[in-house]
Amino acid sequence: MKRFKNVLLVYPCNDGALERAASLAKTNHAKLTLLRVERELTGTQLITSSGSPALKLQDLVIKEYQSQLKAVIATVKKEGVRVSAKVVVGTPFLEIIRAVISEQHDLVMMSAEGKGGLKERLFGSTSLHLMRKCPCPVWVMKPTQRKPFMRIMAAVDPDPAENSRDALNALILQLAASMAEKDGAELHIVHAWTLFGESIMQGRARMTESEIGGYIQEESDRHQALLDALVEKHTDGSAQVHMVKGIAASVIPEMAKAKKVDLLVMGTVCRTGIPGFFIGNTAEKILDEVDCSVLTVKPATFQSPVKFD
Repeated sequence: MKRFKNVLLVYPCNDGALERAASLAKTNHAKLTLLRVERELTGTQLITSSGSPALKLQDLVIKEYQSQLKAVIATVKKEGVRVSAKVVVGTPFLEIIRAVISEQHDLVMMSAEGKGGLKERLFGSTSLHLMRKCPCPVWVMKPTQRKPFMRIMAAVDPDPAENSRDALNALILQLAASMAEKDGAELHIVHAWTLFGESIMQGRARMTESEIGGYIQEESDRHQALLDALVEKHTDGSAQVHMVKGIAASVIPEMAKAKKVDLLVMGTVCRTGIPGFFIGNTAEKILDEVDCSVLTVKPATFQSPVKFD
């Protein structure tokens, strides 16, 4: 995790996220910025009293939050961390991404808006917008996350034919392995694969079970070789590796649940040629189903659709 040198923490957040961000900044000798984004107030915005000038309610709110943040960063500074804070007005995800671009932050950290569990979605609008559109890695912490992590899972999709995906897989493994080492956590690596056209083989092509089985075995061997090469290159061999036949949108959440994963590290890859376009249904479905902290990373070629006015 020593790659991160300019961390942005979205505030307010739970104590676990603040402690994790401060610890990361201290270990990396990095700069930490706390950013609070307040939506613009509408309706009555002026407060008046007899003999006093009118005061804008928005200004009072900002001053109050700035005062609160000063107290927070004072505590963090005592730990030897270079930290600053600011309050801005606007749409949260837009202002966060603009801050990332203008200040060249290399990691965004925040608490998930929901609590997760069987009846509540963990990730809210702001975190999902950031996972889709923020140009740097986004680390969303589950509010009830225990510390340290016990089990970390990296989701990879090796394909040497795509340089951007291959580089992204390497980054995913490096980050997951680094965090597992720091926390003394189990490291799990999962790769979901399918045989393209298998349903057609079973239907219109009228192939025998033996013929289909041969194609499945051949494709399985190909994916296994790619996965083995990737893991050998970027880990120390201590990870538990899982290659599962099935749709990634189903396999990854099921594996995360079965292994009681605390943190999932996964990529968001643009496959449409449209700059800033999110990976699509696969990642959306995974984020809908997982109930753990998530660190999402993007390829170096990713361009955020968020622009300055």
